[in-house]
Amino acid sequence: MNKIFLFLAATLFLAACSNTENNSDAFGNFEVDKTIISAEAQGKLLSFSIEEGDMLQAGEVVGQIDTINLFYKKEQLSAQLASVKSNFANIDAQAAVVLQQKENLATNQKRVHHLFKSKAATQKQVDDIDGQIVLVQKQVEAINTQKLALQNQIKVIDNQIKAIDYALEKSSIVNPINGRVLAKLTMANEVVAPGKPLYTIADMNQLKLKVYVSGNQLLKVKLGSEATVLIDGENGELKKLKGKIVWISNSAEFTPKNIQT
Repeated sequence: MNKIFLFLAATLFLAACSNTENNSDAFGNFEVDKTIISAEAQGKLLSFSIEEGDMLQAGEVVGQIDTINLFYKKEQLSAQLASVKSNFANIDAQAAVVLQQKENLATNQKRVHHLFKSKAATQKQVDDIDGQIVLVQKQVEAINTQKLALQNQIKVIDNQIKAIDYALEKSSIVNPINGRVLAKLTMANEVVAPGKPLYTIADMNQLKLKVYVSGNQLLKVKLGSEATVLIDGENGELKKLKGKIVWISNSAEFTPKNIQT
């Protein structure tokens, strides 16, 4: 059953709520909350397979924006990422060698200092081994700096690739809600940009009926009460829909000329 939202002017009243005949005491127009679907990527609209009046499902892919530039950019970034990771692996291997050298020198340093205390090594030998320790420590620090720089490069490129993946995802036009296409605003092969309206759609299960009633009927209108709405059905018969009054205007309005009273 369709849910009908009934809007009433405050000085007007809908007697159809209690009418048992197929005669309406108030008339109005149905309205829907339309949603404008816009592009979220930039490029040529390669396909756009919708037409006005089409019923669409949420999650349905209805179009595709050209992604060739994004594809080549991702390929370039992926190659850069592979190169940086290769350099990182080489630096990491160098770090392992230098750390092993440092460990060996530290062992030798302890031995030389012990021999110096027992007068079995010279001051020059002590100075030499201490100098080598200082040098290898600087090499370790330089390698760690290089590794950190490469790690930052990897992080930046990873984020750039993620941004491209997001853009690639948004290049597919995915309909967000169940509903009927009200207007097609863009054609295939046009160049679109983020924010460009593509089409409007509305959930036809959520209709609003705005009616105008006379002031004499106002006392019978209550928020939250049910109302019966008559619409044209098959074979000229009237079809009844149930609705609920959810809003009443707080001021009187003139009835539009296209609305019967």
